[in-house]
Amino acid sequence: MSEQRSPLPEVVGELRRGPVLLLAPHPDDDLIGPGCTAGLHAAQGDQVHVVVVYDGAAGNAGSDLPREEFIALRQREARAGGAHLGLSSYEFWGYPEGHEPGPAEFQAGVERLAAVIADKRPATVYAPWIGEHHVDHHVLAKVTRAALELAGFQGEAWGYEVWSALVPTRVVDITELFERKAAGLREHRSQLAHTDLVHCIRGLNAHRSLYLPRGGEAYAEGFAPL
Repeated sequence: MSEQRSPLPEVVGELRRGPVLLLAPHPDDDLIGPGCTAGLHAAQGDQVHVVVVYDGAAGNAGSDLPREEFIALRQREARAGGAHLGLSSYEFWGYPEGHEPGPAEFQAGVERLAAVIADKRPATVYAPWIGEHHVDHHVLAKVTRAALELAGFQGEAWGYEVWSALVPTRVVDITELFERKAAGLREHRSQLAHTDLVHCIRGLNAHRSLYLPRGGEAYAEGFAPL
């Protein structure tokens, strides 16, 4: 067991300018993890493109909608949620959820993502951090790492947290945008039926505000190198 102390995270005062690629495993993860940070990028004029990798069908708990209709519903919820933070550029890859891909499938995903990186030429990439417990999140982190290497990426790549808390090396003050994030999460009504996303993420982002040099109610999003 390591005896090294966790680092004190940097409080980021200004985000890197330039195009942003936000990689989300499922509809709603784009907001849960780095939603307000992406909104801050959008507010300073950066182009933010969101790729939602998996179809979200496994989130159908108790709904009687057919599979394809439910997937379409989750895509509409994602677009409506992102709009609260100025996010409008979305694409949905629709991969099935809940499995470790074989070598050929993994490599195909790496090459597809590397092509997007080459096309969008982002200055900053956000994806789930490698320690995420959820298999889809963990696989996307691995695919993203390989794709960044294949594409020769030279920008910043940051891992964000959803299901599993990371040890942050940077935090972004999102206090001014948090209620817009909460409003965006409320657009995901299909998921709110079984999980109070706003309650969970309010707690996580409130905890991250421990590092902010401000008093009173505050919120932050935490990141670690991807």
